[in-house]
Amino acid sequence: MLRRTFCALIATAALTAPAFAQDAKTLNFGIISTESSSNLRSGWQPVIDDLSKAIGVTVKPFFASDYAGIIEGMRFDKVQMAWYGNLSAIEAVDRSQGEVFAHVIDKDGNPGYWSVLVTAKNGKVATLDDVLKNGKSMSYGAGDPNSTSGTAVPGYYLWAANKIDPKTFFKNFRIANHETNLLSAMNGQVDVAITNTEAMERYKINTGKSPEDSVRVLWKSPLIPADPLVWRTDLPADLKQKIQAFFVNYGKSGPNAAQELKNLQALTYKGFVASDNGQLLPIRQISLAGQRAKVEHDTTLSAQEKQQKLAEMDARLAELSKQVAAAKSQ
Repeated sequence: MLRRTFCALIATAALTAPAFAQDAKTLNFGIISTESSSNLRSGWQPVIDDLSKAIGVTVKPFFASDYAGIIEGMRFDKVQMAWYGNLSAIEAVDRSQGEVFAHVIDKDGNPGYWSVLVTAKNGKVATLDDVLKNGKSMSYGAGDPNSTSGTAVPGYYLWAANKIDPKTFFKNFRIANHETNLLSAMNGQVDVAITNTEAMERYKINTGKSPEDSVRVLWKSPLIPADPLVWRTDLPADLKQKIQAFFVNYGKSGPNAAQELKNLQALTYKGFVASDNGQLLPIRQISLAGQRAKVEHDTTLSAQEKQQKLAEMDARLAELSKQVAAAKSQ
């Protein structure tokens, strides 16, 4: 499936924009598919246009049908920088020569956002306990496998905590982006669905309506670190400096600050701050802990295989804990 996605991605890229290495006048900015491309384009395009002017290089938005398409695009230099969630940023850092250089700040100044499980307000599901007891008869809207708030965080804090594998627990299991999941829950197309507070805020901005009028929040996660911006490590150093300076200062000063703030509000953001790969460490822990829980309850493994896998994961978790502690002490 990943190969098909990437083949489609390369075909699209060939028709739309050359890679930076081939044309020094163009950069591609990858945008993960949290909602429809038209909504994402309208939100990001003003910021991308301002970025082009600030750095003196044409920047074009780059879309794919799923998160993997943006990760693979960066891997093969069809995408030079991108807006990711933390889980997809981990994949970009580990596999696609990616490096975190900034993260967003939401409109209220929060350093992150929340994953939420929602259902239609006038539907049959009233509480999370209803889901945990009756999931076998329900349909579930899941997030992209590479989504932090759609998969990693609920996978650990909600499903693994209740010893549930959502793929087998629910009568029907389907994957969609945050916007689609929110709308599907609202319209009763699924009984419950995972989305996030950013998607709910964008729905409010786009429609002028409060999503809470149509959906009930059954579960809310701990705070998730804010979405990172990632560039390829092989971008020229002087260009990296210009890009980071643009984002860190955007909407904060200068003659166009008021308009820039309006552009940010359309994205539900207040601004950006400098960051690095260290912000991914907590999500690495959550992701690995979720994988460990699955191994622990895997009945297809022999006792020896399970013991070996768990030992390897425990060693990696211990190392991550040391890294997190070191990062906090700095």
